[in-house]
Amino acid sequence: MIQARRGEILSLVQQNGEVSATELSKLLGVSEVTVRSDLNALAHAGQLRRTRGGARLPLDVIRESPLEETRRKHAAAKRRIGRAAAALVRDGETVFLDVGSTTTEVTRALSPTLRDVTVITNGLNIALELERLPNLRVIVTGGTLRPLQHSLVSPYALGVLRHVHADRLFLGCNGLSAAAGVTNANHEEAEIKRLMVEQARAVVVVADHSKLGQVSRAQVAPAEAVTILITDRQPGAPPAELRGVIPSIELV
Repeated sequence: MIQARRGEILSLVQQNGEVSATELSKLLGVSEVTVRSDLNALAHAGQLRRTRGGARLPLDVIRESPLEETRRKHAAAKRRIGRAAAALVRDGETVFLDVGSTTTEVTRALSPTLRDVTVITNGLNIALELERLPNLRVIVTGGTLRPLQHSLVSPYALGVLRHVHADRLFLGCNGLSAAAGVTNANHEEAEIKRLMVEQARAVVVVADHSKLGQVSRAQVAPAEAVTILITDRQPGAPPAELRGVIPSIELV
């Protein structure tokens, strides 16, 4: 209950830039004392900055970088995460592959022995990577191109995804925290990710340790929606609070 409320607070701050405790009290149906306690806890965790009477986003909120740049960061860890995630795919499954540098590593690690697997993606670079696997069926969502991530967004992308259900989603992100859940730097891509989460039976978040405990601009899903988190081994990662809300965490 507390984590869900704090996640909603973060979502409102991300949408509006700044909110007051009085507004939050009315929107959430709790006392201002409770809201101030939540704001203090979130500020202590670095997810908000307290203001007189409310809170706003921290100055260092995560910014979006080009795919070619993010691919070079923690590259070895992303390859390990990609191999572990790809090993989950079974013959006959339908899979969503989200855009991003870590999901690209999942794509590269998929076994050439897989049969009767359908992959749906909004990533043009991911679709091209999948050409090496002739036994896979690849569906590209269509939509408007975002060159920064080689991704396709609305219009049209959502229309395709609403007609598909997947066994599992491999989901990238710019931030994952217990309070804010899965967050992303771009609102258009976050819209696509949210629908993928809704349409998938299992949500596999693939994120290196630098994303854990972070909060970015756009809300994707609560932490409780994550079926499994695959991340790399680092001291203090993942944060203890994530272990309490995500059913399965695999360290590679």
